[in-house]
Amino acid sequence: MLTPSSSATLGALPEPFIKDERIQLVDARNRPCGSASRRLMRRFRFWHRATYVFVRNGWGELCVQRRTLTKEVFPGYHDLATGGVVGAGEAEHVAARRELAEELGIEGVTLTPCFTFRYTDGGNFIHGSAFVTDYEGPLVLQADEVADASWLTVEAALALEDATPDSRVALEQMLAQGWLKAGND
Repeated sequence: MLTPSSSATLGALPEPFIKDERIQLVDARNRPCGSASRRLMRRFRFWHRATYVFVRNGWGELCVQRRTLTKEVFPGYHDLATGGVVGAGEAEHVAARRELAEELGIEGVTLTPCFTFRYTDGGNFIHGSAFVTDYEGPLVLQADEVADASWLTVEAALALEDATPDSRVALEQMLAQGWLKAGND
């Protein structure tokens, strides 16, 4: 299995693919203040919004994705939630639905808004919106963003050493606020 740490021994990662799209920019207080291309948002480390949708099945397991090696941030890492950046002029719940359909092929489910949070680490300045949904059907993975997906217990998801740090923070808050349960609670 290729992990982010072992990939260095195999050679350089593929060139990241950065979508040509407009991103909603916000200030440190999450107030809209314009838009920029994704490339400029990453280059200048602008504050922006992102969504985190925790998909759970009837056993309380989470759908965890392995990011492709061409993702511009945390290539090859595990995402503990489905989601992504919010487009210019797009509402967070609309972006969450769009990302869920694009990445996993999930449509027509109820999204429950949980909380918002700030994430500022590793050059990322994010106002995140967390959601949860229940889903039992098939997954259709977006080939250019999702290398693989699996169902893991909350404990197993948190134990992943190569989880994206922002989705880990969001999952820890989901647990702390009682939106998800660990173990057989």
